[in-house]
Amino acid sequence: MKNVVLLVDVQNVYYTTRQTYGRNFDYNAFWARATADRQVVKAIAYATERGDQKQREFQNILRAIGFEGKLKNFIQRADGSAKGDWDVGITIDAMEYAAAADVVVLVSGDGDFDLLVNTLVEKGKVVEVYGVPKLTAASLINAASEFIPIENGLLLG
Repeated sequence: MKNVVLLVDVQNVYYTTRQTYGRNFDYNAFWARATADRQVVKAIAYATERGDQKQREFQNILRAIGFEGKLKNFIQRADGSAKGDWDVGITIDAMEYAAAADVVVLVSGDGDFDLLVNTLVEKGKVVEVYGVPKLTAASLINAASEFIPIENGLLLG
């Protein structure tokens, strides 16, 4: 049985599935597929803190599935722009937990992760990237050991 680490960029998967399909990502279907015949070393879902009841309920659902939730405050800048990404945190955790894993699964279409994925592959890790095909960076798809498109079987509704 192979050891697996699951890292989910919640904001990225939320917005890309909503924009492309008008639907939400099915975390239960994803978990079943990504963990089949594998031992989970670590599973983390990264999101921005909104402080509302709906988000707390969502975090409880993720915990019930098996994810650890990591939240970062959403930063509103003086110029009106906002920031709330987890790129550095995901990268640090990937490098840390990959040592105990055979497979690293990343759910994101963000091309900023292509360097991370290339590095993990060079270190002998299998890296599966799940993303919405038309909104996933080509560089990330090309870096992955395997790209799994987020389509009907991984969507709710």
